[in-house]
Amino acid sequence: MFNVLTYNNISPVGLDRFPESRYKVGPEIENPDAIMLRSFSLHEQSIPTSLKAVGRAGAGVNNIPVEEYTKRGIPVFNAPGANSNAVAELAIAGMLLAARNIVPALNFVNALEGDEKSMSNEIEKNKKHFAGFELSGRTLGVLGLGAIGVRVANSAAALGLNIVGFDPFMSLENAWKLTSSAIPATGIDDLVSRSDMISLHIPLNDKTRNLFNKDHIKHIKKGATLVNFSRAGVVDEAAVLEALDSGALHAYVCDFPTPALINHPRAIVLPHLGASTEEAEDNCAAMVADQLREFLEYGCIRNSVNFPEVVVAPSNEGVRICIANQNVPGVVGHISSVLGEAGLNILDLLNKSRGDYAFTLVDIHAEAPTEILEQIRSIDGVLSVRVI
Repeated sequence: MFNVLTYNNISPVGLDRFPESRYKVGPEIENPDAIMLRSFSLHEQSIPTSLKAVGRAGAGVNNIPVEEYTKRGIPVFNAPGANSNAVAELAIAGMLLAARNIVPALNFVNALEGDEKSMSNEIEKNKKHFAGFELSGRTLGVLGLGAIGVRVANSAAALGLNIVGFDPFMSLENAWKLTSSAIPATGIDDLVSRSDMISLHIPLNDKTRNLFNKDHIKHIKKGATLVNFSRAGVVDEAAVLEALDSGALHAYVCDFPTPALINHPRAIVLPHLGASTEEAEDNCAAMVADQLREFLEYGCIRNSVNFPEVVVAPSNEGVRICIANQNVPGVVGHISSVLGEAGLNILDLLNKSRGDYAFTLVDIHAEAPTEILEQIRSIDGVLSVRVI
């Protein structure tokens, strides 16, 4: 029986993936084998000694102290791409809002007073102030061509925009999905200098914090629109505000309210609605639940942000040992030696690394005695050991 502790309201579509015969799931669970959450912050929470995995029903993991979990050999899973359609649709909506000056136009209409005739006169007199432009025929620069960026590019192309994209780490899978009409940019400055609209779809980390800064903004076409549904921190807000005030930027559309942006006449700020659709929440919860189950039941890792992908088909015989370790020389050899000296035959072994860390799955022909498992745990560099 596995225990799964939940934070936030997780979609039943995901929770229903845990069979009651093998799982206890809920917000009051003690000694959890796994934690499943959305936006709840784990930064101030102690790490249960029973914990084996964390699943974030979404893409970003800023609310999770990933490094602390990694040091204990605990994979952190997320759901990349599960909310991509929701975010992509909102990004397109943001472009339309900015192009047609819809927000100030709505504010103008909502402030009208008087009878129908006086309102009509006021509208005819002032509607010219909200005249916008059409998207078709203009150029959209997409920075970051993951699951969301590709959807945005393809949808924008269908609306008649020309697409320029840049992503030095683009996967082959996403390259296949990207519209053939997209033109690659040589870098960020090249992309922004050619774009009437720029849509950001990059993760927030130490390398991307304030990535979109004054140095890049100075290359933007005058009057371009910047759309950010990634994370607030990928943009230097002070530089964006300066560009808005000077008119260098026509508008800034983002999902991350701050005091400086709220009520700015050229900013359209939404309350973090990117993945706030029923469909996205269902998709994220189902995806993470399946990943947690596969890890807890078979030791396999898919879509972990801190450990490599490790997938071995379940064996019909023997026992599986799951080992998280530092990516240092000799660990796998030492594990094999311990098992060999104990007379335990290795049926299958897979070791994969990712940066400073690695994960090893070992299938052996018989149950490993407790003292053998303790020997493996004592190997320098081993972070956690679990038997399935």
